Amino acid sequence: MTIYQALRDRRFLLTGWPWRSLVYLLTTVPQAALLAGALALTAVPWLVAARDLRHLALPHGITLFLMVVAAGIFAVFAPVVAIPLAAFERARLAIADPRPVATAHSPAPSDPVIWLRVRYTEGATWREVLYGCFLAVIIPVAYATLALLALIVVAFIAAPVVAFLVSPRVAQWQLGTFEITGAWQSLPIAGLGLVLLPVLGYLTGLLAAGQAGTARALLGLRSDAELREVARSRQRLVDAFDAERRRIERDLHDGAQHRLTSLTLQLGVARLDLEAGSPAAGALNQAHEQAKDLMVVLRELIHGIRPQTLTDLGLPAALRELADQSPADVAVTIGDGVTRASQGVEGTAYFVAAESLANAARHGAATRVEMHLARDGETLVLEIRDDGLGGADPAGGTGLTGLADRVAAVGGRLLLASPAGGPTLVRVELPWRR
Repeated sequence: MTIYQALRDRRFLLTGWPWRSLVYLLTTVPQAALLAGALALTAVPWLVAARDLRHLALPHGITLFLMVVAAGIFAVFAPVVAIPLAAFERARLAIADPRPVATAHSPAPSDPVIWLRVRYTEGATWREVLYGCFLAVIIPVAYATLALLALIVVAFIAAPVVAFLVSPRVAQWQLGTFEITGAWQSLPIAGLGLVLLPVLGYLTGLLAAGQAGTARALLGLRSDAELREVARSRQRLVDAFDAERRRIERDLHDGAQHRLTSLTLQLGVARLDLEAGSPAAGALNQAHEQAKDLMVVLRELIHGIRPQTLTDLGLPAALRELADQSPADVAVTIGDGVTRASQGVEGTAYFVAAESLANAARHGAATRVEMHLARDGETLVLEIRDDGLGGADPAGGTGLTGLADRVAAVGGRLLLASPAGGPTLVRVELPWRR
């Protein structure tokens, strides 16, 4: 969930998002203050020239010289400061918006001269410079306004306490023609402060959302339309793949499995018509056993494509069935509010759980696995934790890279924590779709 989605939730003030917004704003203050100070130094000659022009006087020669020097310093050093600042801001953006932001810079050689030439001629670099100017100019004004409002709200709420501690008889507030002369008369002001407190929470969230949106627009890839089209194309491919899997499963279940069942019954009936110990009876017995083994293999193959329980009863029932089949001791817990999601989301969550259980038993030597399925707003969350050896590596051929790609194709993300020695935690966050 992002701060934009959280603001549309009626329970916004009861979640941790107002505090995350406040942390995002507070962690902006140091770099905004440094940038504002640096930009103010380079802007002094230009401000002096603007003052002269306002009085219908041309700037002096020294002023013009300093203007040129300030512009040169800005042009030379602004990109050097903006590039690492942008990298830091892209990482810090996760506080307000957990979606990853890819850098818009193109790969550049390690040679310093060529690297500088590439970076100074890129549009991405100057958009990062623009974001630095945004932090230096717009953010201080917005933050000062929010701080003033917060100070007023706190003062309103504390009015009765201040009036009582200083003197119950001395006027402590003067609002126009309305004079407050004691703690009791301060109570309406405190009530007004309490009413404005939720407004202050929403304003904090809105300011953080606006800053996060600006950072994403200026510091990320500009080809948003192309990226969205790639995401939609990948989603269509995944949907087509799932539809084809369901068709194969249906054909195997309704066609091949029924025919194989009929063949097995006919072989069993034919065995009854032969004398025991005859040469034909031995061959027929062998054919009958092979047909039964083939039925088991076909049933497992159909279950591997898409379990019938997942289609008929949903993800919670399919996860419990999967836990019963695991060699490890698996505990499954289902949170409140988990109902039927879309087939793509349920299928993705199921196969992540199946692959994680297989990895835990095959590679991690786990004996105990905890699986938790819950719904967090508009996100379906699945966590699988095992007590195995840990050290899971996506590059080690355990199927984690394929799972991550499958999860990303439906708009979700897969998180992995697997230190050496364990435990291993796999967390999948999928967008909720009915």
